[in-house]
Amino acid sequence: MKPAEPVPSAGHAEVRIVAASPETARQVAEVLRRCFASTEQRSYPEGHDGGTRLHLTVDTTHAAEPARSWLLASKSSDDDRTQSDEV
Repeated sequence: MKPAEPVPSAGHAEVRIVAASPETARQVAEVLRRCFASTEQRSYPEGHDGGTRLHLTVDTTHAAEPARSWLLASKSSDDDRTQSDEV
């Protein structure tokens, strides 16, 4: 059994991006950084096919538009469950 990871502080989210190439992962991270304040990204090799896993922490309390509007309009639902392919 894998040990539980610590939960980020209130208003923060840990984001993991898995992509076939480092450039693709960086592009997705850049979009997130335009919407939220974030930490420096950390990247790791993923799998045997040259993929990349990138981690960063975003601060949802310092959201830029359009993320701010989306966060204010969104609501949690009972459907907010972990998907079968998530760990």
